[in-house]
Amino acid sequence: MVLSPVFFLRFAMACLVGILLFVGKAQAQEVPTRKDSVAAPTDTIKQKFDERVMSNLREISERKTIMGKMLKAILVFDRRDEEVLGLDAELIQREYERHNYKVVRRVNIMTLDALGYSIHDTTRVPRNFMEKAGNSLHVKTRRHLVRNKLLFRRMEPLEPLALVESERLLRQTDYLLDARIIVDERTTTEDSVDVLVITKDIFSLGGSGSYSPPSGMGRVALRELNFLGLGHQVRGSYRFNMNAPRPWETTAGYTVENIGNTYITADINYYDQNFYKERSAFLRRDFFATNTRYAGAVGASKIDEQLLLPPVPEDTIQRFAEIGYHRQDLWLGRSFKFKSYNLGFEPRGRLITALRVINTNFYTKPTENFQDNTLGIASVGYSVRRYYKDRYLYGFGRTEDVPAGTLVSASYGYERGDVFNRRYAGLDLSFARYNKDFGYLYGRAGYGSFIRNGNWEQGMLELESLYFTRLYENGNWKLRHFILGRSTIGINRNPEELLSINNEEGLRGFRSGLLRGNRRVVINYEANLYTPFKLFGFRLATLVFADVAWLSYGNSSSPFRSTPYRGFGAGIRFRNEYLSFSTIQILVGYYPKIPNNENFNNLRIYESSRPYYDFEDFRFTQPGIAEFR
Repeated sequence: MVLSPVFFLRFAMACLVGILLFVGKAQAQEVPTRKDSVAAPTDTIKQKFDERVMSNLREISERKTIMGKMLKAILVFDRRDEEVLGLDAELIQREYERHNYKVVRRVNIMTLDALGYSIHDTTRVPRNFMEKAGNSLHVKTRRHLVRNKLLFRRMEPLEPLALVESERLLRQTDYLLDARIIVDERTTTEDSVDVLVITKDIFSLGGSGSYSPPSGMGRVALRELNFLGLGHQVRGSYRFNMNAPRPWETTAGYTVENIGNTYITADINYYDQNFYKERSAFLRRDFFATNTRYAGAVGASKIDEQLLLPPVPEDTIQRFAEIGYHRQDLWLGRSFKFKSYNLGFEPRGRLITALRVINTNFYTKPTENFQDNTLGIASVGYSVRRYYKDRYLYGFGRTEDVPAGTLVSASYGYERGDVFNRRYAGLDLSFARYNKDFGYLYGRAGYGSFIRNGNWEQGMLELESLYFTRLYENGNWKLRHFILGRSTIGINRNPEELLSINNEEGLRGFRSGLLRGNRRVVINYEANLYTPFKLFGFRLATLVFADVAWLSYGNSSSPFRSTPYRGFGAGIRFRNEYLSFSTIQILVGYYPKIPNNENFNNLRIYESSRPYYDFEDFRFTQPGIAEFR
């Protein structure tokens, strides 16, 4: 088990707070009770546990001791959680509908530093040493970056959805914590408006690391999400003393967003790992907003990887084959909106067409199933997108945009290879609904397959559903349940195309090198309890989970004919929304059934920073072949 130093720091601070609380309670008991002639009435309402904790900490911080000064420097007691009225189920659609097509006279932009400021109360300022010191190490986002994200311009008419779409785009920017776009109603006239844009940064410099003293194995990772306040992203990682064919691995990447106010993003990636190597460069532009008309990408990559071969019953170790190829990729999409005769209403439905060409040349082929090829694929789709605001989903209190809507797409393509030619057909349907009382429900079904000489091959059927409940609240404690169901059914797949149930693909914390199949069904349950406790801005949440996975191998097999693999566990999560660090999770998992020919413990304690759930946006993406994984 390898635990990050961040975990030990959090554990030490938790112990420190516990000691302080105990000392505070003991000292309070030593103070003699004053016997007044008139006794004060007894409060019949018991103080909540978290209020008692904060009250004790506040009392200790007011003492002129080393402990008191330290607590006063790192904790702030007179700030309540920022509440936003109507946040639970506010449809971001008609908020400023009455201002459509008015001329924008002025656009005032206010950018706030990462620590100590509030987007809902601009009079707040940093008050303790930690906040002031942190801001001194952070370069605030430049105003022109915020201006370039806006979908409206000064002295131009305000298009429908421009305000709410701009706010969402700012909020989804990696280096911004939150954003608000406000129309100044005091200066609004019948034909013009003034707009105020407020953004709040996160502390964009982050990193992580781990080290195991017995083996000397470790990892160091750094990333900067807003390099010099320019919006550039730099990231890198290094592993050392690994128990692998090579003792070290390294990765690096550089990203530039919204080049020249075109919403074109440049990505450069470098991976040099034991089983995967990649060098790639891409320029891309997504359908980032409902009104976006053009999207596309162009790029090239060189990839070498170790392909896991199908295990046989007597295998005790993994067997791999090498695969290497060059790939060039190009696609272009066009969105069409439906005509509306209502000047103040903007229909959200869009008809989208796209064409993609992928050229792949192998220089290392693991089996005869791989061939040099050029694939051309066209698709047409219908997309309806809308967004709601909510909190405590994947974050710890920040405003999150919940996507809802419908996406239908159909694809048809032709692959010309050096050995054989074949066609491809695919269909995909997804939807989501959100209600403040019911919660969120998402469903998706997709099927795609190649067709050669009238035979369907390398096909895949995917089914997926996600449901999370509304947020249950009791004082400062908040609870939400998640249920995720996934099914991946391979149809006439090649023998080397395999599925696993490791970690995010099935049971969290489960890791098997030999257990593979080509038909999989997974059900995951999780309950998150968000506590009111926080230290250094890191909030604490607890969770319990239960995972079940079925896996089978064979084109006519059924996953349900065998006993499922299961995982049960609990853990804690830490996250500071003002920093770029990923969520820190410490989990304990128990797995009653383990694969044959493998020797690992049924009980495992591990750390993870990778998200397990995520939203599927109803944004139309590039046409392509569904990935079998």
